[in-house]
Amino acid sequence: MGFNISLSGINAANADLNVTANNIANVNTTGFKESRAEFADLFNSTSYGLSRNAIGAGVRLTNVAQQFSQGNIDQTGRSLDLAIEGEGFFTMNMNGTRVYSRAGNFQTDSAGYVVNPQGARLQVFAPSADGTRFDGALTDLQLLTTDSAPKQTSKVNMAFTLPGNAKVPTVTPFDPTNANSYSHSTGGVTVYDSLGVSHTQTSYLVKTGNANEWQVHNYVDGQAVGAPTLLQFSNTGSLISPASGQITLAPFTPTTGAGVLSMTLNLSGSTQYGEKFAIRDTRQDGYAAGKLNEINISEKGVVYARYSNGADKPLGQVALTTFNNPQGLQNQGNNLWVETYSSGNPRTGAPDTSDLGQIQSGALEASTVDLTEQLVNMIVAQRNFQANAQMVSTQDQITQTIINIR
Repeated sequence: MGFNISLSGINAANADLNVTANNIANVNTTGFKESRAEFADLFNSTSYGLSRNAIGAGVRLTNVAQQFSQGNIDQTGRSLDLAIEGEGFFTMNMNGTRVYSRAGNFQTDSAGYVVNPQGARLQVFAPSADGTRFDGALTDLQLLTTDSAPKQTSKVNMAFTLPGNAKVPTVTPFDPTNANSYSHSTGGVTVYDSLGVSHTQTSYLVKTGNANEWQVHNYVDGQAVGAPTLLQFSNTGSLISPASGQITLAPFTPTTGAGVLSMTLNLSGSTQYGEKFAIRDTRQDGYAAGKLNEINISEKGVVYARYSNGADKPLGQVALTTFNNPQGLQNQGNNLWVETYSSGNPRTGAPDTSDLGQIQSGALEASTVDLTEQLVNMIVAQRNFQANAQMVSTQDQITQTIINIR
């Protein structure tokens, strides 16, 4: 009996050493969660229970519990390196099987899909058609390698300050080629047609003989787009006509084969006072075709493709999953876990919502193994092993003494 008790202690100490050895071996494994050997005592019992003077029957290993604590976040500067700060697991698809991981060392495969080193594809919530919502079904994240399509200009925002003491031009009628026939010019704003080809929109401002009244002549590539429009200002310098501040330009047909360019000129905020002309705003909402510059991932896990034309295209939102009992997950190796009955059903959602953590791009979560702590555990387990081995030796001596009694 005593031999069996000591043998169970040796086996338990050996299991403790194995768990410690595995932790130490993974001290630099990205996203690794250390384990802890848990033990329980043994008692031999009958259907009538235990007697008051019963002696235990040893020890057994009951569980190797994974410790899902937060690891340190190490900066890497690589955009596809992701770390979770808080609760949750990356959700991935491995050949049709849903797997989970805390290791965010992702890369792209030959088809542009974002995968881990074993080829499991990162799952994201698909964006809506307008890119403002991410409540669609889970899908594989695939990075775009094509150019960004151009966007035709539909609105030009322009704000300027006209001098209150402006004189009427000396030359009439207005001629865009003669600077003496107009008071000021906006200098030209670059706008884009449906093919992404640039054009120049210019507004010429002519002071009329009436107080606080101006004419604005609008041109695109030297071609007039509509009749002149009257601008009227109050005696305090604010724009009162047109009341909306909007001027609808006549359609312009590019020679590039693009569609008709229809634009609205927004002059809201323009004023008339002082003695100098100043342009305060010249913005438009179109852009040319663009090349992919970088992939950016926000704290909420939204993946953006950023292009040279300034356009941002959302590709999806990283899906995180959490469980009621993460220790019930089954370890598959390669930093992967799968759900089990013990873990409970997965709860998948967007980062930084409910109890899910935030995403840090350009960083990785380090192993949770504390090397100093593990070395102390190793010493303790070694002493336990030696003590149990000494018990075997002592009981052997006792047995030998009994055998030698005559």
